[in-house]
Amino acid sequence: MNPRIFVGAAAAAMVVIIIGILSTGPAMVADNVPGMQGGGGGDGSNPAQILPLQASLDDIAVEKITDRAATIEISFSVYNPNQRSVIVQTLDYRLFETSHTGGDVIPVSGGQIGTRPEGMVEFGSNYYTLLAGGTITLRDTVSLSNQGSPGLWEALQDGTASWRVTGDVFYNLSSMTSGQENELNFEFIR
Repeated sequence: MNPRIFVGAAAAAMVVIIIGILSTGPAMVADNVPGMQGGGGGDGSNPAQILPLQASLDDIAVEKITDRAATIEISFSVYNPNQRSVIVQTLDYRLFETSHTGGDVIPVSGGQIGTRPEGMVEFGSNYYTLLAGGTITLRDTVSLSNQGSPGLWEALQDGTASWRVTGDVFYNLSSMTSGQENELNFEFIR
C-alpha cells in the first residue's frame, strides 16, 4: 500500500478531532456543576459563572538593602474554591510604604506576575492553571533605587516599614473556548 494514504488518513482524523473539540468546547460546561453559579449552556446564552478566587498576601520582606538600592521579595497565595480548574492570567499589584509619609499614600513600586493573552492564543504564555480546590503561590522581586527619600530608606533599613498592597487578579475557566474573563480586586495592609 501507498504510505501517502496512511499519512492523509491520519491528517484527516486529526482535523476532525480538532474541529470536534473546538465546536463542543463551550458545550462541555455542565448546567449543574457544583461550585458554579448559573448554568453552562453550550449555546453561549448562559455561560457558567465561576466563584471568585481568594487572594492573600503571604509575605513582603526587604531581602537586601544598601545605601543605593534595595531588593524586596513579595509573595501572594491564590486559592480556587471552584470544582473546576481556572487559568490565572495575571496578578497586577501596586506597592505603597505608609509609615514614613504621615498619612500620604505614595507609591513605591508595582508589578505584574503572568501575562494576558492578546488577540490570538499565544503559545508559551506565562499564565498559571489553578486546579479545583488548589492554591498557588506567586512571587515577585522588586528592585528599588534610593531616590533621596530618607524616611522611606530609614523605614526599609530599620525593618519598620508598613505596607499597603493593592491589585487585581485576572482569571477565567480552564478552557480558552468557554467562560468569560473575571477580575478579583484586593487590598492588603501589613
